[in-house]
This record gives sequence, structure tokens and C-alpha cells, in this order.
Amino acid sequence: MIDHVRDLESLDEATERLLAAAAGLDNATAAEPSRLPGWSRGHVLAHLSRNADAIGNVLAGLPMYASAEARDADIERDAHRPLAAQLTDLRESAARLRERAALPADWSRTVTLRNGVTDTAARVPFRRWAEIELHHVDLGIGYELADLPAEFTRREIGFLRDRFSGDPAVAGVEGPATALLGWLSGRGDGKGLAVPGGGALPVLPSL
Repeated sequence: MIDHVRDLESLDEATERLLAAAAGLDNATAAEPSRLPGWSRGHVLAHLSRNADAIGNVLAGLPMYASAEARDADIERDAHRPLAAQLTDLRESAARLRERAALPADWSRTVTLRNGVTDTAARVPFRRWAEIELHHVDLGIGYELADLPAEFTRREIGFLRDRFSGDPAVAGVEGPATALLGWLSGRGDGKGLAVPGGGALPVLPSL
């Protein structure tokens, strides 16, 4: 059973870890490439700030983003700011989301996310938690997949398996949790994983 209150607490903890780690950057290192193709660390930080506001929109019953183009433009606009502005924005946007989540609400209701994806409101805090944890890894500043909380790793593997449930070959892949999460999330090559009956790992559908 999803416990959105506990997930919100875990989200707060993950956000504080990320803020503390990112505070060790400077303007120059924030402008360096992240592990995401085409994005600097500044792009990752800007995305996380705008995503917090977008998740707040979802909880308020509004469109997550005005459009895909607006989402991309906002990230590009904010990606090149000084680090201090990035950290302030990330902290303040997280606080706005926390305030929105604290309002009385029906957490069993269905909400609409990006690209028309729907889910229950109670699962949205975990989705945001995943954004924070995985993009913290993407910053490439010393936080790795192996450092992720065990509960998060277990649940994110289950979440991603559900997304790929239409491909039975994916469901059968097994191996160490860190390697499995890395492969399922597009952040690992699958080394150490095994397919029942042997053979190569299947090609993952697009996330």
C-alpha cells in the first residue's frame, strides 16, 4: 500500500541530501556536463526546480506543463544561472510543493501527468522522490546508484518493471539490485544481469 505521507518525508530527506551535495559545486562545475547527454549540471538542477512546480500543478489539478516546448524552454532559460540562484530556486520550489502537498486532498483521486499519463495522487510523491534520487546520480558529484536508499531501489525497480510489463523478456531479467535499477532506468549497461535461458539482454522500450 502506498503511504504518501512517508514518501513525502523520504522526498524531503532526499532533497536535503541533494542540496547539501550540490552546495559543494561552484559556478564553473555547475556549468560542466552532467551524465545526461546534452545537459549540464545546471540543466539538471533547473529541471528539478521546474519539475517541483510541475508536480505541484498536478496535485492542484492543473496541466503538469503548459506544453512540451514550454517545459524545455524553461529548463534552458534557467540552466545557466549562478549556482546560488539554482540552489535557492531548488529549495524554494521544493517548499512550494511541500505546502501544496500539505493541503487537504483526496489522495485516492486520479491525476494526469506529462504526456497524458495518469496515476493516483498518492503515487505522485514517490514519482518526485525518484526524480530527486536519480537526477542526483546524474549530476556526477559522488552520489551513485549504490548509494540510493535500499527501499527506494526496491520500489523503483518494481515501478520500472511495471512500466515495461508489456515485454515479458524484461520481467525475467534478474541480478543485483543496483545493476538492475541502472539498466532499467537507462543508467547502466546491465553488467551482472542474467536472462533466463541465457542470451543477450532485451532492448528496453523507451521510458
